[in-house]
Amino acid sequence: MSQATLDVLIEVTDFPELSYDEQQEREHLERLVERAFYEAGKGLRILRDKKLYRSTHRSFEVYCRERFGFERRQPYRLIEAADVVDNLIEMCPTRTHLLPTNEYQVRPLTKLEASEQKECWRLAVEEAGGKLPSNNSVKSIVDRIRERTKIPIPYTKGEVCTIITKDNPELKGRGGHWCIVNNVYEFSCSVLSWDGEFTMKPENLKSLDLLDSDTAAMQDLCSRLRRLNSVKKIDDIERSILQAMGRRTKPLTPVQEQVLALIEKAYGVG
Repeated sequence: MSQATLDVLIEVTDFPELSYDEQQEREHLERLVERAFYEAGKGLRILRDKKLYRSTHRSFEVYCRERFGFERRQPYRLIEAADVVDNLIEMCPTRTHLLPTNEYQVRPLTKLEASEQKECWRLAVEEAGGKLPSNNSVKSIVDRIRERTKIPIPYTKGEVCTIITKDNPELKGRGGHWCIVNNVYEFSCSVLSWDGEFTMKPENLKSLDLLDSDTAAMQDLCSRLRRLNSVKKIDDIERSILQAMGRRTKPLTPVQEQVLALIEKAYGVG
């Protein structure tokens, strides 16, 4: 065996032992690294819930972008990930099981209920041979669980529903607004509101159970409001009227119909 080979073997196998204090320090620092995304999520949750940004910023999203450089969705992902880890900690409070070390590992779990999150993470760790699973591994198990527990979407294309925010930050300020189901997918629906198009889970919708005539009237109203909303030069007062109509969960009264017709005429939309 050559000296070069011996040197390599010594370099690879002859690791110096850590003292007890050094080992304790290493484990402490490893925990800090592992929990960084979790602690960030917990901190962001408190900042959002207590509105501790309000002295300098009008919204949580702007605060996160200017203070931390986060894109719009990132702070919410960290908050959701912290919620999942809190749930997983209940499964392994003594840290006898592995916990996620980054937000990307956790992201697929946010689609599951709490009990399913625990089951999925346990299976993912087992399939990874007791090591930390990748995002793709977790996502694969999430898909299997969702397929197993799949519940048919209870809504149909053209149905009129109200929006339930249910802790979905993308629906902030839209609770109680009405919308029209545009497409029905395997696990979600796309809907049209007076000022946008969104993809939602079934739990974010509630049918208004309208009569066929009222449903047709609301579908027509949605189209008219969307056409007016696309007019960039529309005045703020008129836009606020459109917004109020976008919250009304039944057809317009005759007076309201006249107001809408006047706005359409003024802007050449019909």
